[in-house]
Amino acid sequence: MAEQAQAEGAKRPSRKIAEGLVVSDKMDKTVVVAVEDRVKHRKYHKIIRRTTRYKAHDEANECGVGDRVRLMETRPLSATKRWRVVEILEKAK
Repeated sequence: MAEQAQAEGAKRPSRKIAEGLVVSDKMDKTVVVAVEDRVKHRKYHKIIRRTTRYKAHDEANECGVGDRVRLMETRPLSATKRWRVVEILEKAK
């Protein structure tokens, strides 16, 4: 059945991509990344900064606290991990 859907040209939906700062690297092969989202308040029209923390898979343990990274959504890797680090955009100074 799945092979048939692939043959008919059905594409996998595009995966979400996020960019954020590493706030913790204390776990093995896992980093916590804070992703900031700026939204306008519906009534007062003020820009609000919302921060979401994601646990992301870092296979080589390359990321450190303060690094700016790009994440991509993936299948569940653990109870809380649903993202993986695609690339390190900027290393912390």
